[in-house]
Amino acid sequence: MEETKKPDTIDLREMARKLWSKKRLFFIVWVITFVLACVWILPQPRYYVSEVKLAPEMNGDEVGGGLSSIASSFGFDLGGIGGQDAIYPELYPELFESPDFVVGLFNIQVTTKEGDLTTDYFTYMKKHQKKNPLTEPFNKAVRSLKGLFEEEDATPRGSGAADINPFQMNRKDFMLMKSIMSNIHCSVDNKNSVISITVKDQDPLVSAMMTDSVKSHLQDFIIRYRTSKVSEDVIHYEKMRDEAEAEYNKAMKTYSRFCDTHKNTILQSYQSEREKLESDLALKQNSLSAMEAQLQSSKVKLQEKTPAFTILKSTIVPVKPAGPKRMLFVLAMLILTTMITMFRVLRDDLKKFIVIYDRKR
Repeated sequence: MEETKKPDTIDLREMARKLWSKKRLFFIVWVITFVLACVWILPQPRYYVSEVKLAPEMNGDEVGGGLSSIASSFGFDLGGIGGQDAIYPELYPELFESPDFVVGLFNIQVTTKEGDLTTDYFTYMKKHQKKNPLTEPFNKAVRSLKGLFEEEDATPRGSGAADINPFQMNRKDFMLMKSIMSNIHCSVDNKNSVISITVKDQDPLVSAMMTDSVKSHLQDFIIRYRTSKVSEDVIHYEKMRDEAEAEYNKAMKTYSRFCDTHKNTILQSYQSEREKLESDLALKQNSLSAMEAQLQSSKVKLQEKTPAFTILKSTIVPVKPAGPKRMLFVLAMLILTTMITMFRVLRDDLKKFIVIYDRKR
């Protein structure tokens, strides 16, 4: 009896009929998936994203000192980077990974959109974050289980923003800082060096307030680095000017007192003493003038080295939430379960397809 060969083809119509015959199964899977996806995603707290864009002043002659200071604080050695302007803004996002920078945001006062809460950002993130009521019991159980295997942290936890030491933090404060880091994002466009700062938060007003505050904090942080050397010069020359002024005033009083007490004196010894006092007074005046000139010059340099930032896109309170995308999540879950169900229904046909493909190879 002659054995019949099975053709090396797959009947797509047969596969379609098989899927159609399981339409009841698909309907049940879709209903269950839709209900479970809604139950999961609907309690998830909404979050809002606010953004600001700014362009920094670029001056090649000034980059070297400030850039080296910033880079050295993060372990970079840029050597003779002198006038390479393009690299300077690229270091800005690195500041957002610095504990000193993030902890400096804790004291910022924030207010919710409803106006029922006004507190510092540290307390807001620590005590006033919404949780998913479905997943929070599970998360608490996981945290409790982890706590059984973790050593007790002897470092005291800060009760307020002022108690946080970025050099040595409690484990919970550190995790809170990492959570804040994940909500704040900074990026730099390599083509035009435009800086984009975004802040994600559950409250739209807090998101906008923190975006504006982070922008100002970044500007102040960069200005301090860029002007650190010149600022020290200003302080130094102010001190020198004050000392020279005190010496001049002292010499002036001595000279005036001498002249008042020796009005009608014509002795040569008194004349010599007067000339000596006049000479000393002139020296003190010249020293004061020189220190005043140095002080004014250092102030001019400080102004020149202070970078300017042009706001390209100002901060606004977001109107619509940025996520979670509930409809997209439900749709993605429906597509995923549909693909899995199709695979289960057509697994024999798919195995046959794999065998045919291997045979043809």
